[in-house]
Formats: sequence, structure tokens, C-alpha cells
Amino acid sequence: MSTLHEFPAAAQLTVKSAEDMRELGRRLAALLRPGDLVLLSGELGAGKTTLTRGLGEGLGVRGAVTSPTFVIARVHPPLGDGPALVHVDAYRLSGGLDEMEDLDLDVSLPESVIVVEWGDGKVEELSEDRLRVVIERAVGADAPAEGDADDVRSVTVTGLGARWAGVDLSPLGR
Repeated sequence: MSTLHEFPAAAQLTVKSAEDMRELGRRLAALLRPGDLVLLSGELGAGKTTLTRGLGEGLGVRGAVTSPTFVIARVHPPLGDGPALVHVDAYRLSGGLDEMEDLDLDVSLPESVIVVEWGDGKVEELSEDRLRVVIERAVGADAPAEGDADDVRSVTVTGLGARWAGVDLSPLGR
């Protein structure tokens, strides 16, 4: 018998510049609602914070979205009726959800969109419903022959859980 977790919603795209990564964030924001958890994975410099800047623009939140590496988490309140954006960088945390309890993410989740950079293996217990975004440098056939090869990324967006079942992620690839 199959479950929703066996057939997650997914999209695979190629992003060619930092501005395109921000635009992907803006398009992704249109799919998000309060209570959504987004996990971002990728090496240093992959574009996780750039994507989150686009999310902040798309959600219409206050404050410049910058990397929260040294403060661990930043809350960006909404400018209008939308949800707040809670931007977390779990890079320096090794203890998983136990170490992150002081951030009260479980309290913020119902009314906010929570984005966690480096969250794999650390915050999945917050919600069975989550969006996982993996950003990798493009290689092989996806890599450009010349030019701005350093900016090209392969991005995989996967929706997990009942929240994302049946959600069409194809608009992300426009």
C-alpha cells in the first residue's frame, strides 16, 4: 500500500544566476502559507540565503534578509496580512532539534513560514509536512560550456507530507 510520502511533489530546475535564484524564491513564496517549514540544503555559497531573500520579497516581510549564521535565527515580520518569515541557519548547531529548542520554532511554526538553512537531520521532527530544497552546482549536461558557470545551480524542490500532496510545483520552473 502506498502513502503520500512515497510519491512526493517534486520539481527539478536549472537556475542560471543569483537574480534567477531570487526570482525562484519569489515564485516559491506564492506557494507558501503560515505553518510551512522549508529546509534548504547546499554547500557554502550555493545560494540558500539568496533564495531566502526572494522568499522574503515574495512574502512581503520587513527587513533585509541576510544570513543568520552568527545569530542563528532572524524573524522578519510581515508588512501586510501575510505570515512572518523565520530564517534559521543551523550550520553551527550539531545537536539537532534538542539544541534548537531555545529558538521556540515549534511555537512560531503555526503563524510563520520557517526556513532553515542546513536543517537536514536537525529539524525534521518539527513537521511531517515540509518542503525540501536542494541546491547544487550544475555539472555535466546541466553545466554551461562557458561564461558564468559558477552561477549555474541545479535546484530540486520536494514537497513531503499531506500538505504538499497534489501541490503543483511546476510553476517554479517558469
